[in-house]
Amino acid sequence: MRNKLIKFLFFVLATFLLPGCSFHQLYQKKNVVKSPYEQVDYQALVKRYMKKDKSDIMEGIYLVSGSVTKKSTGFMNSAEKEKIKDRRENYAQVAILRDPGETGRDYIELSLDREFLPSYSIVGEFVTTTSGNLLVYKHLEPKNKNTTFTFTIDEQGDILEGVRVENDGNSTITYHLSYVKIYPK
Repeated sequence: MRNKLIKFLFFVLATFLLPGCSFHQLYQKKNVVKSPYEQVDYQALVKRYMKKDKSDIMEGIYLVSGSVTKKSTGFMNSAEKEKIKDRRENYAQVAILRDPGETGRDYIELSLDREFLPSYSIVGEFVTTTSGNLLVYKHLEPKNKNTTFTFTIDEQGDILEGVRVENDGNSTITYHLSYVKIYPK
């Protein structure tokens, strides 16, 4: 009699409690991380990709390197000094995809760092100019502190080079970004 009562209680609990709880839902709730970037889930990413009508030489996966140099003139002399303030080789891996939507941008840059799974952060936007090999890049940062670079692309689309220059009194700070395509080749 006691075994039947335990089985009945277990059946009632399983019938009412388990349908509202799945392991997938628990996993998603546990791994939700607030991101300051616009998020794209896998389904939206596939939809963007499927909208394309032909392959594009700029689309692909890139390794990003960067450097910051500072040129300044001395206080008492007129000699110009150039100093490398920061240099990072292959510090990020990103995907650049064409964005056929009505967003005003031609390409989006997605960070492939796995910080905010299950979606990918849009960390940059590219807009092409009429010349074709010149691009304007807006690097999106948290709290709307966006920076703009001017990029050039080689004929094969394997290398993107970007520059941003800031003047600060007697010094000129130059930010240089290099994107090297690793897929597709």
